Amino acid sequence: MSTEAGMSLLEQLKKVPDPRIKRTRRHELMDMLVIALCAVICGADNWVDVVQFGKAKRAWFADFLKLPNGIASHDTFARVFQLIDAQVLERVCMAWLQSIAGKVEGVVAIDGKTVCGSRDGHNTALHMVSAYATTSGLCLGQEGTHGKGNEIAAIKALLDTLTLKGCIVTIDAMGCQTEIAQKILDRGGDYLLAVKDNQGKLADALKEFFTEGEHAGFGRLPVSRYKTVEKAHGRIENRRALWVTNLSWLDKEIHQRWPKLTGVGMIERQREIDGKLSSERAFYIASKGVTTAESFAKAARSHWAVENSLHWVLDVTFREDECRVRKDHAPQNFSALRKFALALLRTDNRYPKRSLRSRRKTADRLPEYRASLLGLAPRS
Repeated sequence: MSTEAGMSLLEQLKKVPDPRIKRTRRHELMDMLVIALCAVICGADNWVDVVQFGKAKRAWFADFLKLPNGIASHDTFARVFQLIDAQVLERVCMAWLQSIAGKVEGVVAIDGKTVCGSRDGHNTALHMVSAYATTSGLCLGQEGTHGKGNEIAAIKALLDTLTLKGCIVTIDAMGCQTEIAQKILDRGGDYLLAVKDNQGKLADALKEFFTEGEHAGFGRLPVSRYKTVEKAHGRIENRRALWVTNLSWLDKEIHQRWPKLTGVGMIERQREIDGKLSSERAFYIASKGVTTAESFAKAARSHWAVENSLHWVLDVTFREDECRVRKDHAPQNFSALRKFALALLRTDNRYPKRSLRSRRKTADRLPEYRASLLGLAPRS
């Protein structure tokens, strides 16, 4: 497997600089990166697992890697991955994945997740903000920060690394900031942002507009409407979406604060579970990429793929929250390895009907499948 430019994964990984003093290097950085990635694909959760996997597959790795001094110890793996620049490793991995996936289109959901196991004594746990392409199922990038309170800064830094032409970027209410909206536009995308009380005047204006409109009518304003009903597992859920592109009613000062704001919407969710009813409303703003209530409802719903298809999978299939890798850059680097491994498994079409868990076991069992995932070829 190689990129459009013909660059293999191994060639791409050579771009990661070795942080060690040259005279102290007993193991090739390339060897350690490939062993760690391959081990994570096959089920490794920590550096001890990585080393045990490497030793068990040493003869197989020797066909592809130099291994001048065998397999490094778990202490060496831990020390090296503490030193590797996490942002460089992430960029290298994500660039290679994007070259395989081709042009990214549709919804890109940005959301954060705390890696609970990375908490060390009084140190705050690592909080990872990820950009997830909901159509392709690929993580396009991530930015780490210590503590959820720094999530806004992490979102801005992450956006600076993305190419978003033709994409609609969805972010929950924490990311509803004018600077973030402008960054999305600057990167070529459009935004769909949830609005809550952190944007008080805007939130109040939307609540008042849709509440009064529902009660007394919207007059001559054109309103796009879309409705869905889902029944599953004893639950009935009605979703109703309203989308308005005529914003003449909106306070001019509020309107002008938001770059290229072209529409606002409301989604009402009514759930019935075991005869008990509940209802909630959510409000959104967007630029020109959202044009109808249907496109609005589908984009807003797609945002939750980052929770269900990324965060949940990392916790359940890759047991991310149980990982005790904690020091320096190591937690963020291990997180990058997990997401890279997940993407490689998802983009492979060899066993399309098998679960991710099954594919991981297959990679551990079948050397040819393992090699195909990473595009490894025997050394000449």
